[in-house]
Amino acid sequence: MSIQHLIPEEFIRFLLVLVFSLIIGLEQRRHHITESDALLFGTDRTFTFIGLFGYVLFIADPKSYLPFLTGLVIIGLLLAIQYFQKIHQYNYYGLTSSVLALLTYCLPIMVITQPVWLLLAFVVVILILTELKGDLISLSKKASEEEFITLAKFIAFIGVILPLLPDNPISSQIPISPYRLWLAVVVVSGISYVSYLLKKFVFPDSGIMMTGLLGGLYSSTTTTVIIARREKEGSAGGAGHAVSAIMMANGMMYLRILILSFLFMPSVATSLSIPFFVLFVVCGILSKISNNTEIGSGTYTNNELSFQNNKNPLEFKTALLFGALFVIFGMITNYVMKIYGNAGVTSLAFVVGITDIDPFLLNLLQKTGGISETTIALAIINATNSNNLLKMIYAITLGSKEIRHKLILNFSILIFSGILLSILYYLS
Repeated sequence: MSIQHLIPEEFIRFLLVLVFSLIIGLEQRRHHITESDALLFGTDRTFTFIGLFGYVLFIADPKSYLPFLTGLVIIGLLLAIQYFQKIHQYNYYGLTSSVLALLTYCLPIMVITQPVWLLLAFVVVILILTELKGDLISLSKKASEEEFITLAKFIAFIGVILPLLPDNPISSQIPISPYRLWLAVVVVSGISYVSYLLKKFVFPDSGIMMTGLLGGLYSSTTTTVIIARREKEGSAGGAGHAVSAIMMANGMMYLRILILSFLFMPSVATSLSIPFFVLFVVCGILSKISNNTEIGSGTYTNNELSFQNNKNPLEFKTALLFGALFVIFGMITNYVMKIYGNAGVTSLAFVVGITDIDPFLLNLLQKTGGISETTIALAIINATNSNNLLKMIYAITLGSKEIRHKLILNFSILIFSGILLSILYYLS
């Protein structure tokens, strides 16, 4: 017989309320350790008593909840009196402790009626949010009015616009539904938006290597262009750092495409996992070899990362351009598939690679018929190979003469590796 059957369930519930109420109270004592006791209505013992008070009243009538609701009103009135007295005597307006007391009173509801994982998540969120006060204040200072507007846009993109769009093809000539078009915009913009937020709020003054990592997740082409320009201006921390960061950004491109593949067509993502892992490792090795100077010698500030500040991933113009390219590539792919078959699509991928490959790849990953999964995977590999060629041209053109030899060598190794994997994939 397990120990759960030996201990009464009521005792376990009582113990959970007791322990979690005490933990919240102890956290309040630690959080207000430097403040005057006169500003607090209580900490560890008080919070424990509030939790137990709520537990007793809840089990008194678990059907109508009348005793529990009456107790909630009483606790609320006492907290209101204490709060207004605190304002009157000390001119202090902090309300967090009072709200936490009410949440502690509600703990028995979570313990008795909800699964354990939800109870634990509830308590963890309370503890973390309480301790993150300073970090949240710092975060809000960094955020501008535009950031909240951008967040509202993203929520509208996902929760308002996307569900309202029909999932029927626009026409026989344009075999793309508005829903799938906007879904592609949302997913690509979402990945870029996460990278944007990480760079701006979590790693605002990060070194060039972190710039390569996050920038590659945002856009490897844009990151390559920016780092090459900064290297030529002498603000990239040395030639070795610049080349290393560029190769790391290109390695992140494979991770980004794998994420998109798993979201839209997991079977293709599984096929791409090995070749893209190999190419990611190749980029990592080339980045490590190229980084022959001290890592901390160069950093980028927010102002230097123009692709983060001046080109928000959720700008309407950006979404409009992506949507237009998505439709155009959809029509071209459909035409090539009808005329030249699977071989035409894989050849088209080489040509598309010298442009923005995301619309083309997302179009392939949303194909419901006509193109085999093997063809889609091979076309994705081919598109990344030609895209690497484009980035090499950008980098050697915009960078200084000092890094051109390294860039040509590294990109040549990467492109050769990609072509070799493409051939092996085709033969398999």
